[in-house]
Amino acid sequence: MLHIVNKSPLDRPSLDAVLQTAEAGAILLIEDGVYAATKGSAGEAKLKSAGGKFKLYALAPDLEARGVADRVMDGVTAVDYAGFVDLVAEHKASQSWL
Repeated sequence: MLHIVNKSPLDRPSLDAVLQTAEAGAILLIEDGVYAATKGSAGEAKLKSAGGKFKLYALAPDLEARGVADRVMDGVTAVDYAGFVDLVAEHKASQSWL
C-alpha cells in the first residue's frame, strides 16, 4: 500500500499514525509532509525508527518549494510528479493520511 502524508509532523500526527498502524509498504511525503524527510527533523528520527519497514519517498517539487531539497535525509527518494503517478500505479491501494 502507498501511504500519502501531506501534513508536517509538527502540525498533525499523521506520520505517527502511519508508522504505528500501517503494514509495510511505501510512504510518500507531499506538501508540508516533506518536512519529515529533512535531516535533523523530528520526522527523521521517527522514520529511521521504523526500521526500514517502509520505502520512503518525497515529492521533489514540494521539497524545492519549501527550500529543503538540499537537506533530504538518507533513505528518502525524491520523485517528480511522474514518479508520484508511477507510485500510485505500482501499488494496489493508496491511503491519504490527513
